[in-house]
Amino acid sequence: MWKLHLFLVLLLISLALFICCACTDEYSRHEFPPGFVFGAATSAYQVEGAANLDGRSPSIWDTFTRQGNMHGDTADVSVDGYHKYKEDVQLMAETGLDAYRFSISWSRLMPNGRGPINPKGLEYYNNLINELVSHGIQPHATLYHYDHPQILEDEYGGWVDRKMVRDFTAFADVCFREFGDRVSHWATINEPNIFAFGGYDTGGLPPKRCSPPFGFNCSAGNSSSEPYLAAHHMLLAHASTARLYRTKYQSKQKGYVGITLFAFWFSPLTNSTEDITAIERAKDFFLGWFAKPLVFGDYPDIVKENVGSRLPAFTAGESELVKGSFDFLGLIHYRIFYIKDRSSVPNPKQRDFFIDAGVELIFSSSNEFAFQYPIMTWGLQGVLEYFKQHYGNPPIFIHENGQVTPWNSSLEDRSRVKYLHAYIGTVLEAIRNGSDMRGYFVWSLLDVFELLQGFESSFGLYYVDLKDPELKRQPKLSARWYSEFLKGKMINLSAILELESTLFPHSRGVAYQFTEL
Repeated sequence: MWKLHLFLVLLLISLALFICCACTDEYSRHEFPPGFVFGAATSAYQVEGAANLDGRSPSIWDTFTRQGNMHGDTADVSVDGYHKYKEDVQLMAETGLDAYRFSISWSRLMPNGRGPINPKGLEYYNNLINELVSHGIQPHATLYHYDHPQILEDEYGGWVDRKMVRDFTAFADVCFREFGDRVSHWATINEPNIFAFGGYDTGGLPPKRCSPPFGFNCSAGNSSSEPYLAAHHMLLAHASTARLYRTKYQSKQKGYVGITLFAFWFSPLTNSTEDITAIERAKDFFLGWFAKPLVFGDYPDIVKENVGSRLPAFTAGESELVKGSFDFLGLIHYRIFYIKDRSSVPNPKQRDFFIDAGVELIFSSSNEFAFQYPIMTWGLQGVLEYFKQHYGNPPIFIHENGQVTPWNSSLEDRSRVKYLHAYIGTVLEAIRNGSDMRGYFVWSLLDVFELLQGFESSFGLYYVDLKDPELKRQPKLSARWYSEFLKGKMINLSAILELESTLFPHSRGVAYQFTEL
């Protein structure tokens, strides 16, 4: 008899452990707070196309891609969201999205960078916003996604000149006035921390400014000073825009204004004291560079110490303007980077952002951009805990998160489903641990022109056939999975195969391969 009792006890323990494990892997959207929004995202240059139509002028992205910097790819047509917005909004509604994050092309709305509004650009964004609202989808607008008009770059150098603060604020004023009666969530600038060193140090992003011995064969720029100058002006432009919204529009429109940072997380490459110490510098340079001025009104001490006179200083008035100039923070997170200490400088007179930070960022695999990001949810946990502990637990939207795959891979994107399942679950755990989370946006709604790899890779819930003249959209397994989740189904990983067998009954586990472009 005692053997039977022992067997039953062990069985109950095993069952309890199974249930416990299952609980950590199973959740539904009903467990998220009331008002928490789920959506998907794109940006203007990546999705709209119609680059030369209806009065739109070239942006710095047009110039960058047409110079052959993206494997010969451009987004002149992309997936033609400009003409297919009604179809795309219908997909959003069918998927069950609460919200859609998009950006407004400055070049389409104000082709000269300032002055007259382009009527066709105004009409397009009004039509898109109205279509979203009519389907019950919240418009979340980003004002700037790496794409100011080329004419401002040619005139005074764009973000390296303080004139951009004035011109950006005027552009934002037009957007608030024209669209703010329907748009209640505004992000001013997308990923300024990436844009500052990518566009003005390495030259790997537009406007491709850098200087020897750094960067990628730029024809103009100064890698030692311009990343900090551009970042400083972006912070001032954001703060100026936030003040404009709060004083002129917020009381009537009842909306919110924030800024979106790329949220790296880090792990030491080795257990050496040097690599472990380097992690704190990496946090201050890649996150604190923007977060600390936004919360406390000044740059991190280590940034000021290492950059010295090349770092612009805030006046007392500017510090007060920047401090607290957001109602929410948008965070973009995909993966972690390994950090190697590089604090020893061979030539102290030749410095750029990475030498100042004293770190080297290392992927865990040389092929991660070509294939898939590893699922390392502790990176997102670390980011959210960092902002909770160090920056006052601000309201946060995850503005981008998703899995990369080759463009022509498969509609049966199990890796993307597993990735999204893991990271959305991590957001839920962060909420339970006290993080003030307000929403989550998958990158991206559709396969679009990607800002690092053109049409070689994709993140979309919906596949777009670039060979099809109609640019047909097709739902992937991830779109179906996300839809099931958004409509309230209890989600666990075992449901993936069940859903897959329903959608692809003849696949027998073999991924369908699209023809090569």
